[in-house]
Amino acid sequence: MLELRPNCEYCDKDLPPDSEEAMICSFECTFCRSCVDQELGGRCPNCGGNFVPRPIRPPEKLINNPASIKRVLKS
Repeated sequence: MLELRPNCEYCDKDLPPDSEEAMICSFECTFCRSCVDQELGGRCPNCGGNFVPRPIRPPEKLINNPASIKRVLKS
């Protein structure tokens, strides 16, 4: 199950579970769409993979399967 990380690893922007701006790679590295397009050139700086939009978990499913609260920030 996806962690649904709460922030962009590049700029630390909040990315709530229903965010349409959240992008992930195959390792779940999470970045906002702006950083992916403008700063990262569409490639994950951690693994070199591409990004896809992060799926949105329905609110009723978040009750038993909550999003992660652990923030990840790359220096």
